[in-house]
Amino acid sequence: MALNVDTVYKTVLLIMNKEQRGYVTPDEFNKIATQVQLQIFENYFEDYTQQLRVPQNTSEYSERLKELDNKISFFKTTATGSALTYTAPAGTVPGYFQGPTYTTSAMPAGQAPQTSVYKLGTVYYTPSVGYDIECQRTQKNDFLQINKSPLTRPTESFPQYLWEQERIIIYPQSINQVNAITISYIRKPQNVVWGYTQSGNAYIYNPSASTWPELDATEQVNFILKILMYMGIIINDPLIIQAAAQESQKIEVNAKS
Repeated sequence: MALNVDTVYKTVLLIMNKEQRGYVTPDEFNKIATQVQLQIFENYFEDYTQQLRVPQNTSEYSERLKELDNKISFFKTTATGSALTYTAPAGTVPGYFQGPTYTTSAMPAGQAPQTSVYKLGTVYYTPSVGYDIECQRTQKNDFLQINKSPLTRPTESFPQYLWEQERIIIYPQSINQVNAITISYIRKPQNVVWGYTQSGNAYIYNPSASTWPELDATEQVNFILKILMYMGIIINDPLIIQAAAQESQKIEVNAKS
């Protein structure tokens, strides 16, 4: 369940106004909320790695690795066929696949499309016979050694790939059909938007123009606290920065200990 952006924004406004800290415009909120969401999202992977090092309990609802995986699962997706693009070999550059990409009106002219792939998971090849073959990921230095021997060289039955410059380079290069490739990956969260229409000096919430934070409902308190911390920086109020930072740190310590 995603967070309700209207609830979050109005809670931030309530706290700021109650303490007479100033007013937060929708545009300020959207920029800060997007940054905070990305910060929380990226921390999931560091936290997951950290939790792998400590003993886990077997409780159904409080196993931390499972909870983190639940939070990350919202961003797990797959792509195949027309969602992928293939670029044929050119000179010394091998043929390669790319995952889904996007462009925005804010991007400068001539800017290459941005990839939606934040972390690449598994690459599958489906030959004409119809069963999936997992492509083995390898590093450049290992591949150079593997490719020297006919016994270890990649084949269509045992394909390998390199992940370089956001490109999936699959060997053997005879694998070049996007309909035969499927990738699993983790995408980045969308930007947070509290959409509105304006009537005089009043901002009126517009659900159809809004994008809710793509965070688990359990993140609401932490999300609001981190937004308040950034708001304190904007209005140069060290008290609200300190209070929000302390509460946010308590949540993080409890989650990791």
